[in-house]
Amino acid sequence: MSRFLILLGGDLVRTPRLDGQIAGARVVAADSGMRHAGALDVVPELWSGDFDSVPDGLAAAWAEVPRETFPAEKDRTDGELAVEAAMARGATSFVLAGAFGGPRADHAYLHLALALKLAEQGFPTILTDGRQEGRPLLTGATEFDYSPGTLFSIIGFSDLSGLSVAGARWPLDRIAMPFGSSLTISNEVTGKLGIELQGGRAMLIAHPFPGTTF
Repeated sequence: MSRFLILLGGDLVRTPRLDGQIAGARVVAADSGMRHAGALDVVPELWSGDFDSVPDGLAAAWAEVPRETFPAEKDRTDGELAVEAAMARGATSFVLAGAFGGPRADHAYLHLALALKLAEQGFPTILTDGRQEGRPLLTGATEFDYSPGTLFSIIGFSDLSGLSVAGARWPLDRIAMPFGSSLTISNEVTGKLGIELQGGRAMLIAHPFPGTTF
């Protein structure tokens, strides 16, 4: 098993939970995501991207890290290229750190779609900015380790069928939910959170730390 931490260009705050998730992981930085390496006390084994958003000071500080450079006019994002590089190095699971926020909403959305694709291909994936995290929901039942009081939402990327939620303030029992519904926004963990999905694509977005809101 080889977990890879992919450093992306969005927001990131170091937390004990994040430290636990990336302990022992190998690291690949995607373009400006390299700025998170120092904050997390990690040294990437590869720095990948077109380097169009990397300031000179950052490039000089990490000059010893091997680089894989791509043209700015390419058909994949820097994050996708970093994931592909990790897969070529034997990745079996991913933590996509810096996956939310940042100046590009289109990139943040694509990170969600990328995580869903990876999970469907058999690569367990977590998206995180330290304060909030995303977990792809595959068909079947899954339990999560969130403490009571944790806020969470389920975002459908398609129509959903057979959606059940247990251990939450507003439980659900095998409902059908159309794409675009806000029914599963802003729920709260009350016990052992369990989610079952019989059909469709969805993402769990959770805020594990008190004081974070939607």
